[in-house]
Amino acid sequence: MTNKTFLTFHGCIYLVFALALFFIPNIMWPMYGVEINDKYAYFLSQHTTIFLGGIAAISLLLRDIEAGITAKKLFTALLILNILGALITVYAGVTGIFVGFGWSDPAFFITLSIFTYLQLKKQ
Repeated sequence: MTNKTFLTFHGCIYLVFALALFFIPNIMWPMYGVEINDKYAYFLSQHTTIFLGGIAAISLLLRDIEAGITAKKLFTALLILNILGALITVYAGVTGIFVGFGWSDPAFFITLSIFTYLQLKKQ
C-alpha cells in the first residue's frame, strides 16, 4: 500500500480511539474489563487521548511523505510505538487487567506492527 494510504489508515484508527476514550470512556473501558470508578480514572482516560490524538495528527499530517530517510525514521518510530502497545496490552491481558474484549488490543497492536513493518520495508 502507498505511504498515503497507510498513514491515513493508521491516523484514522488512532483518532477514533482518541475520541472514544475522551468522550465515552465509561462505555469503552468496561468492554476491556477496566472500571472507570472515579473522576481520576476518567481524567486519565482523557489524558491518554493527548498521545493517541498526537499520533493520529502525526500520521495524518505526514500522509504525503515520500520514500526516503525521513519516511524510514517515521515508520521505525511507528513500529516501536505499536510494538510497545502490543507488549503492554499483552501484559494487561496476561495479568488479568484486560478481560473480554481487552484481548482485541494485543491483536490490534500486533496487526498494526505487522503492517507498519511491511510499510517500513518498502522505504
